Amino acid sequence: MKHRTIRIPVAPGVEIAADVAGPDGAPTVVLGHGGGQTRHSWDRCEVQLARAGFQAINYDLRGHGDSDWSGDGDYGVETRARDLMAVAAQGSRPLALVGASLGGITALMAASLGLEVDALVLVDIVPKMSPVGVAKIRGFMTAHTDGFAAIEEAADAISAYYPDRPRPKDLSGLNKNLRLRADGRYHWHWDQRMMTDARANPDHMLALLDAADWTDRVPTLLVRGMKSDIVDDDGVADLKRRIPHLEIADIRGAGHMVAGDKNDEFNAAVIEFLTRVMPV
Repeated sequence: MKHRTIRIPVAPGVEIAADVAGPDGAPTVVLGHGGGQTRHSWDRCEVQLARAGFQAINYDLRGHGDSDWSGDGDYGVETRARDLMAVAAQGSRPLALVGASLGGITALMAASLGLEVDALVLVDIVPKMSPVGVAKIRGFMTAHTDGFAAIEEAADAISAYYPDRPRPKDLSGLNKNLRLRADGRYHWHWDQRMMTDARANPDHMLALLDAADWTDRVPTLLVRGMKSDIVDDDGVADLKRRIPHLEIADIRGAGHMVAGDKNDEFNAAVIEFLTRVMPV
């Protein structure tokens, strides 16, 4: 399935890169990846959504992949939510947001700031995250600031962080997440400043979420990896309190990177939900 790549201006000097697949005018599904990933983590999901009759808009978050970095280092969740609103404006209604980890927090914020959505899918993310899991992710994303001498070293770092996932024999896919810089070393292609941006205020998002009216009417699905170190039972109960009609799809054998761990099961759960609550 072919797609077209667009660039969406969201601020002076900042454009968001996105792939668009599926028929124009169809119900739109916007895909937002997790922190440190790129839109290519959704490639198969994008294709399957388009084949199901949806228009998929698969974008790189600000500071990731082919999207621009913030000149002033602004990576606050509200700024990301405004970016998502601009991305969603490229599609049609009805509109669904699918967000993994950071992409899911961004989707929650955008809906709470007034983006009209017809369905929401949160991929292994809840507002009340496990502190142990959060610390593990932050530790990985703030390490290796001097880069890697070879792509194999980056693969070793991923395997050490995520030992349950088999180390791929073909490492060419890592080229989408790494860039060879002038120092002759490979660096993760995300802006490290996002890890220290004080404008990321989770309490502000929670206050907006609790005051929002969409939580009573927008069909919402939480896709949880049963081996996740981010989403625990307390986090699920907290989200259920905020969104009483929440549906939950548990993916066995999957960790926090649900789509990467169990891609077929993940795609099936998302497409079943969307075709039921937002038919083509």
